Amino acid sequence: MIITIQEKQFDTKEITQLYPAALVKTGFEDEVTQVSLEWLEDESKGRVEVAGYAIFVHLGETQQQRFFFKNRVEMDAEIAMISAQLRSCRQDTSS
Repeated sequence: MIITIQEKQFDTKEITQLYPAALVKTGFEDEVTQVSLEWLEDESKGRVEVAGYAIFVHLGETQQQRFFFKNRVEMDAEIAMISAQLRSCRQDTSS
């Protein structure tokens, strides 16, 4: 099955990981690192500065695509579109 994320197409057979994350500032120059949304919501307790959000797509062991978003609302909208594509495919194969 082919899914589209921000106009880029991926064959789901090649995707080894697909996940959202928050990008937080590390405190060293302009460096950011990714953290899980669960950690951000449950553990960070406002102690980190969120620089943005991203969806990460891993293809095999070495190739990675990243899609960046300014805020959580934009990322969640893209996640909803990905989910709809996956649900559509599942419904087509069960018919």
